[in-house]
Amino acid sequence: MTAPVFTFTQGAAPVLVTLPHAGTELAPGMAERMTEYGRQLPDTDWYMEQLYSCAPDLGIGVLRANYSRYVIDLNRGPDDAGLYPGRPKTGLVPELSFDGSAIYLPGQAPDAAEIEERRIRYWQPYHDAVAAELARLKAQWGWAVLWDGHSIKTEVPRLFEGTLPDLNFGTNDGAACAAGLMTDVLQTAEQEKDFSHVLNGRFKGGYTTRHYGQPGQNIHAIQLEKAQHIYLAHEKAPWPIDEAKTGKTRAVLAKLLEQATRWRS
Repeated sequence: MTAPVFTFTQGAAPVLVTLPHAGTELAPGMAERMTEYGRQLPDTDWYMEQLYSCAPDLGIGVLRANYSRYVIDLNRGPDDAGLYPGRPKTGLVPELSFDGSAIYLPGQAPDAAEIEERRIRYWQPYHDAVAAELARLKAQWGWAVLWDGHSIKTEVPRLFEGTLPDLNFGTNDGAACAAGLMTDVLQTAEQEKDFSHVLNGRFKGGYTTRHYGQPGQNIHAIQLEKAQHIYLAHEKAPWPIDEAKTGKTRAVLAKLLEQATRWRS
């Protein structure tokens, strides 16, 4: 029996948390075509459900993807357009990991027909669900916030120079979110002296932020990319979670999300 494309817990607050890269399921027959390293799924956003377990307590809905970003990247557009000019493109259906290692065995990468099949089977239902829930929240509240939750290794030289701040907020350079909402969220982040943060630094938001964030329509989107060292014991396989760090990070996320629920357009 195959896993559902996503798991969704509906909330009552005007905020929706999406976790597009938390899944580890693979498409049927895919594992046998992958390299040993690829099967480790090193670019997974590990333990997102634990970090965002605070959301339901705030009345916030959570939509978690169940399939790996190696099946299809839900935070890329269906046209597979690049997000960051001059940077390596990670792809709608990636063939290379973030560090440039092969995901598939030679000659086993999916062709255009398979990519389209994956788009229809995995990408489209997920985004249909996101769009429907944002529409429901806006109809109820008059406004809605999409909070796209991510994590990544603190250092990935192929994708960016140096070390990431702990909390990387992205709003497509302000186009995806009202300035007042982001100001309130950042003021909350600034109170957390143990966590560094940046707005629209290396990560400005992927397809989800750029597509759904429509402040003129009272739908706002924020991507939060977290450096994995703030909740993992170390950033190598098997990527063990650090419960003390996770608890501290979860508490910060709860404050940020609570601030988002209190905002009014």
